[in-house]
Amino acid sequence: MTRTHWAAVTAVVLALLFAGAATVASAGGGSGPGSGGGTPTTASADAGFARDMSVHHQQAVEMSFIVRDRTQDEEVRRLAYDIANTQANQRGMMLGWLDLWGLPKISADAEPMEWMTAGPKDGASGHGGHSAGHAADDGADDGALMPGMATKSDLKRLGTLSGKQAEILYLQLMIIHHNGGIAMAKGCVEQCAVGVERDLAQGMVDAQASEVELMVDLLHKRGAEPRA
Repeated sequence: MTRTHWAAVTAVVLALLFAGAATVASAGGGSGPGSGGGTPTTASADAGFARDMSVHHQQAVEMSFIVRDRTQDEEVRRLAYDIANTQANQRGMMLGWLDLWGLPKISADAEPMEWMTAGPKDGASGHGGHSAGHAADDGADDGALMPGMATKSDLKRLGTLSGKQAEILYLQLMIIHHNGGIAMAKGCVEQCAVGVERDLAQGMVDAQASEVELMVDLLHKRGAEPRA
């Protein structure tokens, strides 16, 4: 059973690696945006989303690893594994695109979420930049720089809890985190020029909305509610 389990895990990892490589290649190939003269600039929504969502995803992976070690509940541990695995893979894709475009993974000249202030591609008024600015201002001293991100205090507290208490806090934090990620991904769907990046962002919106519903149910099973 152990060999079978590891063989299955290895197959999943290899599949994700091949999928990531294919997606990175498609982001830089062909004649559309993301190749040749259409390569995104460092100030573009495409680059900004890739940079900021990579940071956002990294925290989700971190929280998921914390709760994995703080509970023995298989339902929560499985959810945490799925989130960590999915978001680590997506983060690799986005960082790969930045490499492909010859752009920095960190931009010292850009504030977090600055790319959302430009509004949608069609020129309509967007709301992302306004809400993102409040998120950064409200929690900057405690490390919350983007929509939905947990503060340093939240992460520290999560690491001190165990069992049901850890599960509840993780689910509450991750619901907020996912909702913030959904808002960011919708911004990319509206503003990003690279087709495969818009597709990835739409996939994030759909998958994370589904996971939010699941996490609300898991909270209710534990007699708790999402944070306001």
